[in-house]
Amino acid sequence: MYKKTLILFLFLLFTGYGCAAGSSELDRTVQAQGQLLIQNQQQISDLQSDLDTLRGQLEETKYQLNQTIERQKMILQQMVGGSGFSSNTNSSQDNSSSPASAPSTDSQSATPSSDLSSWTTSGNDKADYNFIMQYVSEGKQNSDSIAAFQKFIDAYPKSSYLANANYWLGQLYYKEGKKDKASFYYATVVKDFSASPKAADSLYKVGIILLDKGDKKTAKTVFQQVVSKYPKDKNTVDLANKKLASL
Repeated sequence: MYKKTLILFLFLLFTGYGCAAGSSELDRTVQAQGQLLIQNQQQISDLQSDLDTLRGQLEETKYQLNQTIERQKMILQQMVGGSGFSSNTNSSQDNSSSPASAPSTDSQSATPSSDLSSWTTSGNDKADYNFIMQYVSEGKQNSDSIAAFQKFIDAYPKSSYLANANYWLGQLYYKEGKKDKASFYYATVVKDFSASPKAADSLYKVGIILLDKGDKKTAKTVFQQVVSKYPKDKNTVDLANKKLASL
């Protein structure tokens, strides 16, 4: 009897111990899962914060893009409608359509700067224009040439080289693949310097950019404007007619 009682006591003792051990293991499992849940919630919160930041950046980018598009639409509407063009007759002797045929500098173009990175205007618009064109004709310092021409426009608002400066800004921006900015400067030549030798080619280049963007309808209208507005510019008119024939 005593032996049976002892065996029963030991059985109950070990059974209780096993339950306590199991309960302890369950607590640890629950705690681990809780910590994992907290970590997951923190990660979700961090991801949500990053997503909100990206959304804000996207909205800002969309706003700036829309502003640029609206400006381009206004310019094109003026051009296609045949209105808003002044009869400013300012022009220069540079009639080339590519940087390779840009004029060389003369004795007036001497300047202490050896490059365009730190260049400043000298007060002589012809000398400064020719100095910048050195780098354009050689295909050097494209971004510095852009900055230099922008300084030139600010410094010489009445220069006879303004049409050319705007034209070359269009060329340089197009070379960099920034077609919206290129279109803006080409359109400026057409709008503000319609009598310039650069006007016909500038209008033609606007049509090319429109074609690049897939807007064949508006491009066709622009090429027609080239033919009708600048019949004396035979080379550009021939190019425009070829484009019209392909549309």
